[in-house]
Amino acid sequence: MPMTHIVNMHDAKSNLSKLVFQAHEGDEIIIARAGKPVAKIVPYEAPARKGIFGALKDVIPEITDEQWEASDRDMAKLWKL
Repeated sequence: MPMTHIVNMHDAKSNLSKLVFQAHEGDEIIIARAGKPVAKIVPYEAPARKGIFGALKDVIPEITDEQWEASDRDMAKLWKL
């Protein structure tokens, strides 16, 4: 079961690896200075990956159906399809 630990600054410096491990395991680690909370150690969460849908909008110009068909024909010739 996750626990909350309040640790003074000196102990946090001396036991950083242990505290980071505990945070990674789900415990809440609060670092205090003169008894007042000043920071919290939390597990790292990778930022959500942005979708790539529409990433090339305005980079690739729009083309007409005729241009698409011509492109398809050119690719078929190139690949001997």
